[in-house]
Amino acid sequence: MINDLTKILPGIEFIKGDKFFWSPKDQKITYSSEQLNNDGRWALLHETGHALLNHLSYSNDYQLLKMEIDAWEKAKEIALQLRLEISEDHIQECLDSYRDWLFKRSICPSCEVKTIQKDNSNYYYCFNCHSNWQVSPSRFCRSYRTLKDASQNIIV
Repeated sequence: MINDLTKILPGIEFIKGDKFFWSPKDQKITYSSEQLNNDGRWALLHETGHALLNHLSYSNDYQLLKMEIDAWEKAKEIALQLRLEISEDHIQECLDSYRDWLFKRSICPSCEVKTIQKDNSNYYYCFNCHSNWQVSPSRFCRSYRTLKDASQNIIV
């Protein structure tokens, strides 16, 4: 499968590692050779989708989710070329993990109203109680929310 993908992406290097991910900076896709069963193949195709779409970075939560959806759509196209099929249930489970993560970030630490991200930043603003909070820019960590108050910072 790596040989087939190298033909599709001749300028991209595929390297063995512990996880599956696309590095736009290094132009490399890292994959776990021990996990190249169905789910691992699908993850590799997904990362290849990011590479083909030239996904570099995102500036807000919505954009991240959109990139994930687009990468899965591209992965399905690549799978067809390779005579493979990606489980739609698997795709939705992966996207649900992002949706759940984004949902948790959007909950106001003060009143628990669900809101949206403020501009292209790591800040949220509550329409109900007017609280502001900051979230980590990392999509690999738990959804910590730091409430911004004039007198203190509270981690929730």
